[in-house]
Amino acid sequence: MRQGHALVLFSGGQDSTVCLAWALQRFARVETMGFDYGQRHHVELQARQEVLAALRAGFPQWQDRLGDDHMVDLTVLGQISDTALTRDTAIAVDAAGLPNTFVPGRNLLFFQMAAAVGYRRGLHTLVGGMCETDFSGYPDCRDDTLKALQVALSLGMGQRFTIETPLMWLDKAQTWALAQQLGGDALVDLSVRLTHTCYLGERGHLHAWGHGCGECPACALRRQGYERWMAGSGAALPDA
Repeated sequence: MRQGHALVLFSGGQDSTVCLAWALQRFARVETMGFDYGQRHHVELQARQEVLAALRAGFPQWQDRLGDDHMVDLTVLGQISDTALTRDTAIAVDAAGLPNTFVPGRNLLFFQMAAAVGYRRGLHTLVGGMCETDFSGYPDCRDDTLKALQVALSLGMGQRFTIETPLMWLDKAQTWALAQQLGGDALVDLSVRLTHTCYLGERGHLHAWGHGCGECPACALRRQGYERWMAGSGAALPDA
């Protein structure tokens, strides 16, 4: 276990929940940060509170390490964005090949806010669930982008910040496998029941892989990854 402290960008989704568990295994103290940016799937903000409560209650090995939660109002981002995540519009792919679920600047702004909180609270490791393996082509999820951002934040803050992305080179089947490795069946069950991924905010029927419409890109990735993991195909984790 590292002795330092970490701040996890925590949305209440499957990926950020696995990243939070990953950080809790490694750091002496972990805090969380969420963002209200006017997202269409606003229900994730309730899901994140339920996940945090379940982690505190069900995982005694992590209780003392899980510290404060920070919520930031970034509704201005939703006001200046015209995307399928911030407007009631159909999900589609634009002329440049990017899905209209891409919120320009979102992850850049998230990490900037996280660094500002981390500066004040002595949290110099920032953890995010960005992934370049199973993703929709979002440019702010790419490893090169986040490496450049790490340099910019460290220079601009006058302190060294490290951005950790544990899922960067994992597909969704491997993300399910990592949840199993970190927290056993209990963490997998928590992820299925409580985390939220669906872009449309659907929390009705509970599928084997979790709540969701089953059709949007986020649900499709989650469902397909779960099915591959259950089938034992492509879920081997790379060497640490």
